[in-house]
Amino acid sequence: MNLVADWYSPRPSTLTAALRPLSLAFGTAVALRRALYRAGLKRSVALPVPVVVVGNITVGGSGKTPLVAALIRALVQRGFHPGVVSRGYGRDRVDDAPILVDAHDDPRRVGDEPLLLARAGCIVAVARDRVAAGHALLARHPQCNVIVADDGLQHYRLGRTVEIAVVDAARALGNGWLLPAGPLREPAARLDEVDAVVTLVTDTTRPASMHAHEFTMTLSAGEFVRVASPETTAPASAFLGEGVHAAAGIGDPARFFAQLDALGIRANAHPFPDHHRFTASDLAFAGARAVLMTEKDAVKCEAFADERWWYLPVRAKIDDALVALIEKRIRGPKAA
Repeated sequence: MNLVADWYSPRPSTLTAALRPLSLAFGTAVALRRALYRAGLKRSVALPVPVVVVGNITVGGSGKTPLVAALIRALVQRGFHPGVVSRGYGRDRVDDAPILVDAHDDPRRVGDEPLLLARAGCIVAVARDRVAAGHALLARHPQCNVIVADDGLQHYRLGRTVEIAVVDAARALGNGWLLPAGPLREPAARLDEVDAVVTLVTDTTRPASMHAHEFTMTLSAGEFVRVASPETTAPASAFLGEGVHAAAGIGDPARFFAQLDALGIRANAHPFPDHHRFTASDLAFAGARAVLMTEKDAVKCEAFADERWWYLPVRAKIDDALVALIEKRIRGPKAA
């Protein structure tokens, strides 16, 4: 039985119903942890520059990393010198000293999402302790005057100036239960506390408002890029017809497969767990003339990619009003 599918099913399964007592215990632990920070018994640490935290209250992908990349571009255009801190989920950790990510790093060392951001031109540091990552980044890049934390909403040790929660309109908050009976890391009421809710939409239908400061985000795709030789691109029309396979090891593989379907590509879909470490045998699909994947998965496949493997880059489009809100908050009273 697929627990993740059950989280987003309109009808509760026997398994999710059985897990509800554990969800209540998890909720108690979450509430206690927040109370300790609010009481000052556990302390948040403020970095010397403003911090914008981008995260979500659900497990799995909702477009956080494309949003971070879009915010970095927008902040640069407005004269800021931003940097990014991340945990680097799924990476190897011999120790947890902060790492400044290079565009040529091994994703097993720094994580797939931080590597994507570094290749997009972002200054990125990774560590389990995002405060330590921030200090390391600022020591190496003292010109940095704002830090964006990728997936740090629940990392309360890191002080923050702005909180942004991302929600996927297609999956929303699932069945509304906390882990493990549902997908929630924190109660839905947490969205009332953040500075902005950004909803990832895939069509012109605007979801019902959940927050006073709610914005939308869309993802637009470019041409396909050959994994083994990124200078080679191809349009979606090159992958129409039989013999096309698609693999996705992201938080919501169905979103990638639906994106291909919208492009007219009828691929044989192969979902994998989020942050899956691909091997050549994972993608050895019999009779495949092309294997399509996300850019996040492609960075883990470059070392053994063959000529049939392609990735689809995506770019987030965000509301200018969201960037204006962030700029006002990080500039402080002088911006009012």
